[in-house]
Amino acid sequence: MKATGGCERAPRRALHGVLLLDKPLGWTSNDALQKAKGLLRAAKGGHTGTLDPLATGLLPLCFGAATKFAQVNLEADKRYTATLRLGERTITGDGEGEVVERRPVTCDRAVIDAACARFTGRVEQLPPMHSALKHEGRALYDYARAGVEVARTPRVVHILHLQVVHWEPPLLTLDVACSKGTYVRVLAEDLGAALGCGATLAALRRTASGPLSLDGAVTIDMLAALSEPERQALLRPADCLLADWPAVQLPDDEAGRFLTGLRRRVALADAPAVRVYGPAAPDTPRDARAFLGTAHITAGELIADRLLSPLEVQAAACTPA
Repeated sequence: MKATGGCERAPRRALHGVLLLDKPLGWTSNDALQKAKGLLRAAKGGHTGTLDPLATGLLPLCFGAATKFAQVNLEADKRYTATLRLGERTITGDGEGEVVERRPVTCDRAVIDAACARFTGRVEQLPPMHSALKHEGRALYDYARAGVEVARTPRVVHILHLQVVHWEPPLLTLDVACSKGTYVRVLAEDLGAALGCGATLAALRRTASGPLSLDGAVTIDMLAALSEPERQALLRPADCLLADWPAVQLPDDEAGRFLTGLRRRVALADAPAVRVYGPAAPDTPRDARAFLGTAHITAGELIADRLLSPLEVQAAACTPA
């Protein structure tokens, strides 16, 4: 089959696993996904939640069977390095928007630390107008660009950790760990308001998502410089998305039944989510385990939630990690 212009198009292939990508500044999450998907020649892929074009850092990309578990990472807590510019407010809350106010910065480190402590824990945030949140089928930023203000309802998020990394006026760098759905831009603006000088988000870098971190992540340029086998070898197994979940190991005679969706009795405590493994696939190390899918345990029963097909189990076991 030939691509437009007479050039041979490389065939796509079934790859299974997770690529930890360090997304570049200015790229959308879909830009990064499509580029990585093309370099890997992967047939099926998706990302685990949008990372703003003005943000850099960790963007886990799922391929093949791993896409079944992408939602888990979407729901997971996140961690960021956020750089705030104090004494300045913009219409968008970040460096992309027009500056609407400048004020002197008179707060010291002690005042900043105290403000960070007040914003740690359960926090209400008003979603910004310049966001992708939908209202009557349209993104809020569409209304904002048209000069229309839409009524929004505050939402509760959890700031798990908020600590100063560096303070050199007017720039304040923070380490932020938060629940999903947290707008770091809004956190920056609210913190600036509490300090009395205003603030805008000057830079944002995601450093962790659930159990995954930037450790071992690659950039698009690094990926492009590798050979195809080297690129494929970067893929991590699908269960890395669930690394902080309890694990259940099934004996040989039970694994196949589990993959058909049959419940089985287990002498284990109730658990809302577990990852389930069967025996090692052929031609793999003896201590290896075949990831079968996810389940929950209720009243001594292991109940399947999200399963791989037998072919996916076999293919995923053969994918380099």
